[in-house]
Amino acid sequence: MSGEVAPTKTHRDENFPVASRLIASRHRPVVLAFYYFVRGADDIADSPALRPQEKLDGLDRFEAALLGRRDDVPAARPLRAALSERHLTPRHAQDLLNAFRMDAVKQRYANFDELMHYCSLSAAPVGRFVLEVHGESEATWPANDALCSALQIINHIQDCGADYRALDRVYIPLDLLAKDGAGVSELGASGASPALLAALHDLAARTELLVRKGAELPGQVRDLRLGLETAVIARLAQKLIALLMRRDPLRERVHLTKPGFLGCMLLGAGAGLMRRHGRASLTRAARDA
Repeated sequence: MSGEVAPTKTHRDENFPVASRLIASRHRPVVLAFYYFVRGADDIADSPALRPQEKLDGLDRFEAALLGRRDDVPAARPLRAALSERHLTPRHAQDLLNAFRMDAVKQRYANFDELMHYCSLSAAPVGRFVLEVHGESEATWPANDALCSALQIINHIQDCGADYRALDRVYIPLDLLAKDGAGVSELGASGASPALLAALHDLAARTELLVRKGAELPGQVRDLRLGLETAVIARLAQKLIALLMRRDPLRERVHLTKPGFLGCMLLGAGAGLMRRHGRASLTRAARDA
């Protein structure tokens, strides 16, 4: 067994841009190599056909292949080569593997702090890797971590019904459910009860605070093209969290349509350009004063 399962989707199927054309061409292959390694490992953790120990064994094979200790995991080869060529750390990919190990054995999260710990392994390292590829400062990490964690929780709320039905996995904090008087089994219904909807909206409201913090990231990124990419992602997060704060993800559409997605990309990129133009103008004015 190679440690891989059939891929479930590609980078074009994600809710948010992955190495879009906004990213400089020299960086896109590295980011895509990271994505496909992570996607392959995530598919193992999410496979309903594998037992927990089989998932852990598969993830161990991925890590060994990433570190060059074996060579029977094709998804690891491009990333291993890219890390070596660019002298990049495997730490971010290893953090994600630890998140997937949690997914293999952990099905409930007691509170928001537990969920944020999971996001620190499952989401923040993705953005940190992209920032490292671009040579950005670690000073960008707090805003990155907030934005990436927000994106992760947005996905958790969007897919809360499917995660429960397919994997008996619940990322909605149990204390939020209890506070609003909702039971876990309600996630299997075709529509949220008032109690469950209150809990989901509570989580969305907490996530909106992360989105606000994450919106600072585009202004902190030095690379123009990456700044535009992060501006687009921040705009998408703002749009989606606004939907999740008022809709029922078990019954209503909480994903963007293709026109809505493209509109957010244009608005986000435009806002990013305007922000950078304004900052450059202020810098010139200060220099000329």
